[in-house]
Amino acid sequence: MSGFSQIDGVVSDGDLIVHFGDAFREQRRLAGGSAFAPLGDRTVIEVAGPERLTWLDSITSQAVGRLTPGDSTELLVLDPQGRVEHAAGVLDDGASTWLIVDADDADALAAWLTRMKFRTQATVDIRPDLVLVGYVEGGSVASTVTAAASVPNGTALVWADPWQRISVGGHQYSEVAEHPAADFAWRVAILEEEAADALAASIDRESLAGLLAAEALRVAAWRPRWKTEVDERSLPHESDWIRSAVHLNKGCYRGQETVAKVHNLGHPPRRLAALHLDGSDAVLPAPGAPVFAGDDEVGHLTSVARHHEDGPIALAILSRRAPIGDLVVRADGIDIAASQQVIVPADAGATADIPRLTRLSRRPTAPDPRGSGVEL
Repeated sequence: MSGFSQIDGVVSDGDLIVHFGDAFREQRRLAGGSAFAPLGDRTVIEVAGPERLTWLDSITSQAVGRLTPGDSTELLVLDPQGRVEHAAGVLDDGASTWLIVDADDADALAAWLTRMKFRTQATVDIRPDLVLVGYVEGGSVASTVTAAASVPNGTALVWADPWQRISVGGHQYSEVAEHPAADFAWRVAILEEEAADALAASIDRESLAGLLAAEALRVAAWRPRWKTEVDERSLPHESDWIRSAVHLNKGCYRGQETVAKVHNLGHPPRRLAALHLDGSDAVLPAPGAPVFAGDDEVGHLTSVARHHEDGPIALAILSRRAPIGDLVVRADGIDIAASQQVIVPADAGATADIPRLTRLSRRPTAPDPRGSGVEL
């Protein structure tokens, strides 16, 4: 990231570029496709070898066995109880599979993959020499960034975030008529260091945005990520991650039984919600701040941002029994009013809305035509 870090006016937090002088202007340009953001809080794991795709398919939540060069998707690694351990964006170029991961999770995920190889013909390598850049597709910077992307095996390494729509084999729990992800055409380009430095030297600061801008767009799109929305209890259903990272009709993998059970019976123990925060006190609570309904603590914030149009916004993981309505976030001794928008309903599940029989019957019932077809 050295090339971008040397630009005048950059504000950094360690090695991470927070903004380039004006976070709100950068956010507007990033949303409009006229700026891109260096993503120093993410890194790349390269998985190479002839058996890489069938192997990854067998141990993760996503169907990746038939990816073709240029295909993008997303996967989760679950524990035996179906809880999320790791998450990664996936891009294949025909010779290697590139996993885009939160930097804090890279070592643990690479170590787990290495332990799971056994005799599989695959290699696993963290690639700290590569630089990640995020942007919105369709804008003026797209062609410039794409041209700088690495092309190690004949395919430009540009990952298309699948969150924008429901993936094949996925399922959306959110019941909103217009999901904010529909406008989230997010792309991440993988660049060699030399190409990143050349890109930094060739563009003006009006084309740059920091991590504050990128995070605000993500939160506004209700997009979960490992670094913020995942804890030791997280199930993919709770954050609507089934829509992009889980294939409900693929073969068995670790944690699949829980995924199928919660999906088909409904009622995950917690649910993700979007909050619009009162900004009159000019206090932006930090992730982890408790959320209250009256005197009852019902959850906590996972992600917080200042959006250029919506103002202070947040994602929060709440108890399934948290009421639908206005809540309060407590931060630094101040109660901040929070208007709630439901992302995952309390009864989320494939068959949660099917009326239960009032009496027993010996006659066979027809199968539910909306069944997930999950193979156990």
